[in-house]
Amino acid sequence: VQLQASGGGLVQPGESLRLSCVASRFTLDNTVGWFRQAPGKEREGVSCMEKTDSTTYYIDDTKGRFTMSRDKAKSTVYLQMNSLKPEDTAIYFCATIKGAYCSGDPHFVYRWGQGTQVTVSS
Repeated sequence: VQLQASGGGLVQPGESLRLSCVASRFTLDNTVGWFRQAPGKEREGVSCMEKTDSTTYYIDDTKGRFTMSRDKAKSTVYLQMNSLKPEDTAIYFCATIKGAYCSGDPHFVYRWGQGTQVTVSS
């Protein structure tokens, strides 16, 4: 039972990436979040989608640039990241959240996925 994130890479400012998070051996219909951790910084919640009605939340810095989506049939969630900035550089993790409601607090994570590195640099 695991989550596997992929899709990271090295891009220039203003470019886009789409991250994927695939669940193996379970259906990813939980409340799911994307987190990131930049060098020397604490891990922070970036986006979260609730299991009940797919209400989605974003931190202010990513609103209008990032879009989270889910494909239940594929047990996959996505994070489309547009207009990337150097400050978006971090390792990005997907995670299932305890309970039905979103939280950007890592302490409310039930299961972490492996991270994928996103580097935005010219």
